[in-house]
Amino acid sequence: MQATGARESLDAVRPRLGLHVDFHTAEAGRVELESVPDHRLKIHAGTPLRGACRVHRFVYTQGDIDLFPAGVSDVWENQDASASVLVRLSPALLRRAAEDMGRDPDRAVLEQRHQFRDPQIEHIAWALDADRRAGHPGGLLYTECLGLALSVHLLGRYPAAFGRERGLSKPQLRRVTEYIEEHLDQNLSLARLAGVAGVSASHLKTLFKRSMGLPVHEYVVQRRVERARTLLQQGGMSAGEVALEAGFSHQSHMARCMRRVLGVTPSVVARDARAR
Repeated sequence: MQATGARESLDAVRPRLGLHVDFHTAEAGRVELESVPDHRLKIHAGTPLRGACRVHRFVYTQGDIDLFPAGVSDVWENQDASASVLVRLSPALLRRAAEDMGRDPDRAVLEQRHQFRDPQIEHIAWALDADRRAGHPGGLLYTECLGLALSVHLLGRYPAAFGRERGLSKPQLRRVTEYIEEHLDQNLSLARLAGVAGVSASHLKTLFKRSMGLPVHEYVVQRRVERARTLLQQGGMSAGEVALEAGFSHQSHMARCMRRVLGVTPSVVARDARAR
């Protein structure tokens, strides 16, 4: 009975370390990684895995690593069954590691990375998974030491850049802005744009504003106004047709937005174009 009580006490305390390890398997098909408040490492542990994401096709082999910072979501397609070790680290654990390193804990943020190799991450991940499978014979101190060692290594090798507050990465920003341009005439929801970027909707609002200097909805309005101005200057379309082509719900909506952004009405833009 004493051994059982010790194990229950250990299991109750372990989550407070801010470290969780699990072994995950999935059949072939669509994989959706939801946004969570923890940082995550995914270490491929099975046979070669073929798949594709929005950007390219890939083949993962054992030991390939993905690093997902807190708040990041992602979607991809697996052509084969997959097996991986998943390690979750809380922001509090990284803050503690940053303090031990003499760094600003408010800057304990990681950079998103895909399909890279790091022998030290592999070594710690396999050790954590072996300890999990064996029922945690190493005890709480063993898990805590490995978790801190992993956090220190991550902050030393893969910290987010802080020349300014972190926004969307260049590939993420390019994907989102290109998607907006290609779908201006459609209903652009925040959830859809967040999916394109691979982050949560609330995270997209913050990161997009840091990257572009204005909220995502205001950026969309400005791009629609520019599209409408171009179409009006080209001629050949009625104001109502231009409004729909540029993604506005109706002509008066376009007029209000154009007056706010450009300071002129659609009729003035069309008239000035004809006068040239």
